[in-house]
Amino acid sequence: MHSAVFLIEFGAIILGLGLLGRVAGRLKFSPIPLYLLAGLAFGEGGLLPLPASEEFVAIGAEIGVILLLLMLGLEYTASDLVSNLKTQYPAGLVDFTLNALPGAVAALLMGWGPVAAVVLAGVTWISSSGVIAKVMGDLGRLGNRETPVILSILVLEDLAMAVYLPIITALLAGVSLAAGSATLAIALGVAGAVLFVAVRYGRLISRFVSSDDPEKLLLVVLGLTLLVAGIAQQLQVSAAVGAFLVGIALSGEVAEGTHTLLSPLRDLFAAVFFVFFGLHTDPASIPPVLLPALALAFVTALTKVATGYWAAKRAGVGVKGRWRAGGTLVARGEFSIVIAGLAVTAGIEPEMGPLATAYVLILVVIGPLTARYTEPVAAWISKRRSSDGPRPDTAPPPAKSPGAVPDQDPAGRA
Repeated sequence: MHSAVFLIEFGAIILGLGLLGRVAGRLKFSPIPLYLLAGLAFGEGGLLPLPASEEFVAIGAEIGVILLLLMLGLEYTASDLVSNLKTQYPAGLVDFTLNALPGAVAALLMGWGPVAAVVLAGVTWISSSGVIAKVMGDLGRLGNRETPVILSILVLEDLAMAVYLPIITALLAGVSLAAGSATLAIALGVAGAVLFVAVRYGRLISRFVSSDDPEKLLLVVLGLTLLVAGIAQQLQVSAAVGAFLVGIALSGEVAEGTHTLLSPLRDLFAAVFFVFFGLHTDPASIPPVLLPALALAFVTALTKVATGYWAAKRAGVGVKGRWRAGGTLVARGEFSIVIAGLAVTAGIEPEMGPLATAYVLILVVIGPLTARYTEPVAAWISKRRSSDGPRPDTAPPPAKSPGAVPDQDPAGRA
């Protein structure tokens, strides 16, 4: 009987996702907000809870995040990763400063104390790699000039989590400095080892994984990714970082074949992830913290746009690409919930969970909108300002010198 109920519930979820995806496709809109709203409707405190399929959906959601990051890693080689990290680390510092400080300040203003301030700083700092990867794919922007800048910031954030999460765990547990340092050293060592193997032995790994049989290639790549992700998570490193580095290690024909084979699986489990996020949010817990969450979301949406704009400008991307980069980075998601969940489990602050949930829900819904519309809105505002400027009869245009050339977009592809 339980098996039958599970099949009915999970089948209804998948069918509903397919119909919502069709609606979003006709509207030329990312389906992520619709998936989240569906999760809210059928989760804790929703219209019709679905308890029988909860455990399977949770596992599917974790696989979804892993596949999203694997596919993101397949887009770039190990040399691309290293060069981007070397050139974009200042953007990582700007990202941390602009987006972690608002969370820390908000926690202190609410009287939550320094530990909660460090936790909320992480919640507001880290963008959602899963959501952003899905949005960029939906909008067909993986080949844009601003995309490497966005990926560099996301990678820096994900790698920073390998340091941040052990620190947070130690702070929340109140362990000694020696124990916390040991945990941090293990996390850094594992992340560094995986990155070293991906950069140094990527070709050997690709050769080992390569197969002319699609079935064997799919099984080996999927098994390797889940294995590395699981080991990374067991050793206090993010599973998402492990999956991303596996994608980086694979190159050439192997990467192309893997991308083709895993794309349908990624789309399926990514949709399950976004539904799972909504399923575990009680709508009744949101109204009491809605105003502070809205204020924090507004401020940190602006700071993320500023971060992306500055980083893209520094990389020589054109004005349109700068706005697209900023708007794409707005979404928060899986890491923010994980960080807040650690604090809630430790009993640091009871309002931390609802606030973080409301905050992430706001930005995970707004994120696809800012990714799509920040650039055209900025262009419209700029056009309005130029049209409201001085008229030709009151301020004639300056004369051009004989060697002057028209303004050009330094990005090539704006």
